[in-house]
Amino acid sequence: MTTRTPMIEMRSVSKHFGSVIALSDISMQVYSGEVMCLLGDNGAGKSTLIKTLSGVHQPTHGEMLLDGKPARFKSPAYALDAGIATVFQDLAMVPLMSITRNFFMGREPTVGWGPLKRIDWKYADRVAKEEMAKIGIDVRDPSQPVGTLSGGERQCVAIARAVYFGAKVLILDEPTSALGVKQASVVLRYIAKARADGLAVIFITHNVHHAYPVADAFTLLSRGGSLGSFRKEEVSREEVLNMMAGGAELESLDAELAEFQREDKAKKASLAGQDTQPVDASSAEQSSPRAASGY
Repeated sequence: MTTRTPMIEMRSVSKHFGSVIALSDISMQVYSGEVMCLLGDNGAGKSTLIKTLSGVHQPTHGEMLLDGKPARFKSPAYALDAGIATVFQDLAMVPLMSITRNFFMGREPTVGWGPLKRIDWKYADRVAKEEMAKIGIDVRDPSQPVGTLSGGERQCVAIARAVYFGAKVLILDEPTSALGVKQASVVLRYIAKARADGLAVIFITHNVHHAYPVADAFTLLSRGGSLGSFRKEEVSREEVLNMMAGGAELESLDAELAEFQREDKAKKASLAGQDTQPVDASSAEQSSPRAASGY
C-alpha cells in the first residue's frame, strides 16, 4: 500500500510576536488535487498562517515541508519560486491597468534582444484572453482596464495568473468574502477546476456555505490554535458550523438565557399577583379622607 506525500505540510508550527502567540502548534496536510478549507472567525489566526506559508513570516517553532522536503521561505519571492502562489484579498491589482498587464505583472513575454528587446503585446493579449476563456470568462478586449471587471472576474484573473505561472500550491485568502452569490459561484467553480488540474488548494474563508461544496478537508482555527483537521466524509456541514460557532459555548449561553427567561417570567408573574390582590372594603373606608372627616 502506497502512502501519498502531502504537497505542503505544517508540523507543530507556532508563530510568536514578542509575548503574543499568534499561532500555537498548528499541524496540517494538503495534497495535490485537493482543496483544504481553512476555517475560522476573525482573530482565529488565518491571516498569520497563510503569511507563514507564503514566506511573509517565519515560524517561531515547528517545520514546514514542501513535497516531503523541509522548506523555509525567506520571503514571498522564495515561496513563489518554489510554486506557492498566494492570492490575497486585495488581489495586488491595478484597476486602471489592462487585464493583460495585470495578468503578467512584470513577467510580460518579450521579443527581440539587446536594445531591440520589447514586450510582445500581441502574444500577451492572446495568452490572457485564452487563459480567461479556460475558466469560462469571455474577455473581448484584454486591453480593457481590469477595474471594469466584476469582483468575481478579478478574482479569477488573479487565480488564472497563479496557475499559468506554474503554481503547485494555490492559497486563496477570503476570495468570496465581498462577492454576491453569482460572482462567488464563478470563483468556486474555478477553485474546483484548479483542484481538477492537480493543484493543492488552500481556501481560507469564514463562510462554511462556500467552503463545504468544494472542500475535500477542513482545518478549523480558533484564537491561534487548531480545533482539528477533518476529511469531508467525517463531518457534516452542520457539524462544521457548530464547531466554528463554538458549540459548547453556545450551549452554555443557551442555558444561561433560558434561566434568565425563567427568572424574568417568575418576576413578572409575582408583580402581576401583587397588582391583583383583593382589597378589604372596610379598611379602605376607614383610611379614606371622607370617612375621617365625617362627610
